[in-house]
Amino acid sequence: MAPGQEVRSGVQAYEGMPGKRWPEDDVRLRPVFSSLLGFTAVAVLLTVSPGPDFAVVLRTSLGSGRRSALCSALGIATGCFVWGLAGAAGLTAMLSASQAAYDVLRVAGALYLMWLGFQALRSARRSSKAAGGTGADAPVPEAGAAVPAPGEAGRQSPLQAFRTGLLTNVLNPKVGVVYMSLLPQFIPHDAPVVTTTLLLVAVHAVLGFGWLGGIALAVHRARAFFQRPRVRRRMDQATGGVLLALGAAVGVETAR
Repeated sequence: MAPGQEVRSGVQAYEGMPGKRWPEDDVRLRPVFSSLLGFTAVAVLLTVSPGPDFAVVLRTSLGSGRRSALCSALGIATGCFVWGLAGAAGLTAMLSASQAAYDVLRVAGALYLMWLGFQALRSARRSSKAAGGTGADAPVPEAGAAVPAPGEAGRQSPLQAFRTGLLTNVLNPKVGVVYMSLLPQFIPHDAPVVTTTLLLVAVHAVLGFGWLGGIALAVHRARAFFQRPRVRRRMDQATGGVLLALGAAVGVETAR
């Protein structure tokens, strides 16, 4: 028997055995697993980089509590899937090709960030007035007691916090452009584009929710410190300033 015939007969015998299958699928999936590992390393760096998402979750955690902050982080993660689906449908390619569409979305995102920053600074100003007659370092009420927290009117329900996180991400065109330029590099040849894209986006969304959710839980654990009027006021001022600066920077960059 010739060598080639011997190999072919061996393959046929293997595939003919009950419950046996030639490991061709494993070979095809190997590039997908490699791409997932590579993208996970890049996504970790993208996730921990400070940005609007971090500032929004931090302020929500300080002003509205753990549950709302987690919902805000969930909204941000959902925004990743919105951009992922848009990228798979070619919308992010359109944004990259059309400078006008890209600029419109950037301006909308900048205005939204500046509005969030304005709200944070207004909350800090209200808390400063409220603390005028009681002292900047008034004691924190006992657990279970009514907490007349400064800026109570600015508290967000979980649904409102989810919407804020979602809009923060969806109105940030850089997310779409990053997805459009980055994700194709991790989609193996002959792999299903939509399925692989959503798989990579899911990795990024899970990492983002874990990171931002961890921040929300950490702030909640230290709530006795962060609920001090002076600390709350300084944190509102800091996050408000960061959001205003981010929005202004996007606006200035768009105007160039």
